[in-house]
This record gives sequence, C-alpha cells and structure tokens, in this order.
Amino acid sequence: MIIDFHMHGFPDELAEKALATLSGRCGIPPSTDGTLTGIKASMKAAGISRGILLSIATRPSQNESILRWAASLRDDSLIAFGSLHPGHPDAVSQVQQAAQLGLKGIKFHPDYQDFYVDDKAVFPVYEKACREGLIMIFHAGVDIGLPGPVHCTPERMRRVVDAFPGARIIAAHMGGFQCWDEAEHCLVGTDVYMDTSFSIPWMQKDQFFRMISRHDPRKILFGTDTPWSSQAVEVEQFLSLDLAEEIKRGILCENAMELLA
Repeated sequence: MIIDFHMHGFPDELAEKALATLSGRCGIPPSTDGTLTGIKASMKAAGISRGILLSIATRPSQNESILRWAASLRDDSLIAFGSLHPGHPDAVSQVQQAAQLGLKGIKFHPDYQDFYVDDKAVFPVYEKACREGLIMIFHAGVDIGLPGPVHCTPERMRRVVDAFPGARIIAAHMGGFQCWDEAEHCLVGTDVYMDTSFSIPWMQKDQFFRMISRHDPRKILFGTDTPWSSQAVEVEQFLSLDLAEEIKRGILCENAMELLA
C-alpha cells in the first residue's frame, strides 16, 4: 500500500484556470488535469491507494469555502486537509471549525499567504491547531513559482517546532526545497515530520540518504506534489532507492497511517 501525503487538486469548475495560472508561474506542465477524477486516475496508474489532498487559501476570504469543500469530499482514497490564511481575523476560531468538520489537518503556504512561519502573531493559530489535534503541513523552502523572500526557511521552521513540542508538524519538500543544507542542520533529528514531495530528483542522493539516516525514520512521509510531478515517476524513483525494506514500507505507508490514526 502506498499513501501520497502531498497532492493538489481543485473543484472541477476551478481546475483548468488554476492549473494554467500556476503552471505559467512555475514553468512546469501539470501531470493531471487537477480534478479529483484526474487525480484518482493518476493514483491508480501509480499504484497509490490513498492520498492527502492539499489546498491553499491564498486570501483570507477563501478560508471558509476551502474548509467546507474539503469536508464535503467523501472518498475512501482521498483525505482532504483544510487550508487557513492566518490573516483572517477569525483564523483561530476557524481552526476549531476545521476540527468540528472532521478534517485531519491544515495546509499553510507562507509564501502565498505572505507571512513568516515563525511570526509570533500567528502562534495562536498553531496553538489552537495543537489543542484540536490537527496536523499542520507547511510548504517549506523555495517556491519556484514565486519570487523571494522565502517565508518558511528551515531555520524559521525550527523555531516553530521548538515552540510547540509534541505538535504534529510537517515541513514539506524534505524540510525546505532547495534549502537542504539548512534543513539538514536545523531540522534533522528534531520532532518534525518531513515529506519527500518534489525533492528526490532535485537533491543530491548522498544528502537525501544522510538526512533519512539521521532523522527518526517514522517521521518521513512519501509525497509527490502532483500535479507538479508525475506520481508514477515519483513512485518508481522512490522504489529504486537503496533503502532497507522496512524503511521503505514506513515511508510509503506505515508512517502516514500512524500519523493519521
């Protein structure tokens, strides 16, 4: 069984426009059409049984609609997280709403949402998420579709991890896309989760193996970042890695199942 902990999709009526805009920014052709049907077809072709669907509230006004759309999805193969723009005046209460709607977690993208991840003004949102038992997943490192600055560097992420011991925090893209030296220094060995999304083809393999060997192996999650990478290719590349079979099983499935339980 394979669980993809990092997928992106959109309501059918928004998918075409959203993908065209995002693809134009990053220069990467999408591997799916961005619809739920397209994602599920990609998952089936790649041998992926379940996936975490992540949205991004790029404006505070989108918080409510994204939470409700995520909660409306009823599919055994898809688990949709909510997204909250922390600039909303009621963001803390919206965290509670996310929990009441039965959502498992919240996605933050500090670059699109224009806040620094370690800004203490946002800490009440994190604190509420912790109290409600929600997973928090952050885009970490560079976003190739946006200009700087990087709002979630590994160093800044470390301050959040230290401030909220026991929180279920995921620093996507192996702790920080194109910031892997800093991620290795600041995040490896801490209590943070990292996912492999949009990382394996970009990283030096020796650094990837070193980071996995020095981090808690139960805190590495498989992710693809589809539609910005091919799920089938990502699965094939991961399976080809020279890792112990028990480590592979954990990353591909068991760690995610434990986190979601």
